[in-house]
Amino acid sequence: MERGGRAALALGLLLLLLLLGALLALREPAPGPARGEARGGGVQKTFRALLAAGREQQRQEEGEEDPPAAPVRRGIFWSRELEARVPPGFAAEEAAAWRAAARGARVASLERGGCGRSSNRLARLSDGSRACVRYGVSPEQIQGEALSYHLAGLLGMQQRLPPMALALVEARGRQWEPVREELRGSHWAEGAVVSLTRWVDNLTAVVAPAPWGGGRPRALAAGELGGLPAAQLVELVQWSDLILFDYLTANFDRLASNLFSLQWDPRVMRRATSNLLRAPDGGLVFMDNEAGLVHGYRLLATWDPYNEPLLRSVCVFREGTARRLAELHRRRNAAAELRRRYRAREPLWARLGFLSERQAELLQARVDFVHRHIAQCRAQAAAL
Repeated sequence: MERGGRAALALGLLLLLLLLGALLALREPAPGPARGEARGGGVQKTFRALLAAGREQQRQEEGEEDPPAAPVRRGIFWSRELEARVPPGFAAEEAAAWRAAARGARVASLERGGCGRSSNRLARLSDGSRACVRYGVSPEQIQGEALSYHLAGLLGMQQRLPPMALALVEARGRQWEPVREELRGSHWAEGAVVSLTRWVDNLTAVVAPAPWGGGRPRALAAGELGGLPAAQLVELVQWSDLILFDYLTANFDRLASNLFSLQWDPRVMRRATSNLLRAPDGGLVFMDNEAGLVHGYRLLATWDPYNEPLLRSVCVFREGTARRLAELHRRRNAAAELRRRYRAREPLWARLGFLSERQAELLQARVDFVHRHIAQCRAQAAAL
């Protein structure tokens, strides 16, 4: 009995010692984290890393877009958040309504100045709106203006161009009768086709941003965009479309002409870009596209040494633009689609005609070239 009591006492003391040891262990502070390691222990850190890695793999497999902070998704496409921030420009319904109204309105007055060349006029229409009336040095300039406008629609970037319609100059016609005297002083030929472009107030000049503002075009790629503010990124989204558009139309009367002038004016790229303006909401406006397609295609040897490096400098694109170009490349029907759209939307299209067979081939070749360039950018991004 005495022996059993001593055994129970020893067992109790042992349990008490174990309990005290456990309490001391709980009160002892955990070792401090190693430099650069988050407090919480390697096991917890590794677990969080595994969760993050698994989530990233799932995100890639499901095709989700990058986090909002990332300006580029899938290596070469502007993020959806950035595209959503781009000012809307001229909505399709609004543009169609303006074109219809301009065709039916009477020209109340014609004024010199404000619309480029001395042969152009600023018109006030009977509905109170204003329009630039462009009278080309040759009919192909008006044709180039009209075809460029409708090609922009085919590419999904027509919202960046002011609404435009064609009109027939007839001094005794209803539309021009109020300004018959002004027409005599304009030296416009009777029966000439002119373009009416919606006048836009409060536009300001645009200087080329960093990738092109220094003279020699530098790469606009995903790796070059870190740290740029959102407003600058939103503008670059629009510039990427502009440079593709000017290459497709071979328009030399914008950034290419500024690059050409570098040979005698080293500061030209720090001045306003020709035929490019900014609306009050920050949206870019692609103005005066009469050098595109017809006139530009006759001068490829002169201007492609400028337009092609500009194209190659761009390796981030709007996904919608790339998708439309891929479809035109796959179907090989760029000219046919442009003709269909032009005929459906411009009643006077036959007065100016369409692209020649050779010009149609050049348009398709340039669509194919841009599509291959986008594919090269995708391959380069995948290799990084």
